[in-house]
Amino acid sequence: MSAPPREPTNWREGRRLRAWELHQQGWKQTAIAAALGVTQGAVSQWLKRGREGGSDALRRRTAPGAAPRLTTDQRAHLVEALARGAISVGFVGDVWTTKRIAAVIKEVFGVTYHPAHVSRLVRALDHSPQLPETRATQRDEAAITAWYEQRWPDLKKRQYRKAGRSCGWMKPAFTCCQHGYTRTRHVDRPPSCAYR
Repeated sequence: MSAPPREPTNWREGRRLRAWELHQQGWKQTAIAAALGVTQGAVSQWLKRGREGGSDALRRRTAPGAAPRLTTDQRAHLVEALARGAISVGFVGDVWTTKRIAAVIKEVFGVTYHPAHVSRLVRALDHSPQLPETRATQRDEAAITAWYEQRWPDLKKRQYRKAGRSCGWMKPAFTCCQHGYTRTRHVDRPPSCAYR
């Protein structure tokens, strides 16, 4: 007992399969093209595919894509190199970036990758590229801590004292006028004073 035919996955596949059915029923190419609203050339190509591979040849096919440039063994070797760290390869700092990984792939395997593709490749290998930490080499941690503990609180206090009372530029709905006599409604225009 044969399995029932699969349903088409989309309307294009259904149209190709219908053209093949009509051809098997004895329809001519011109009649099939007119019935399905396509050109005779399209019907000719579909029937050729059907004759060579049956109805399965008319099914939807996904594009195979390009063959991977790194073999399975090379990918395993790359994972080992990443596990050893960036310093072992000769980089300053033990951080992997996509540019560094691309450079290693080019040097070791002779294959050139764009850094954007390297990130997809690395994610497929279950590794995450890291961004380098950019800090000055002359950084004085003690001076920074002292500044935050002593100087920063004074600066914050001064900021609040200077703020004072707002004239309304920061409040879009209701504001007081410059003289404090009335409250004037304004949106998208400077405050006006009703006292003038």
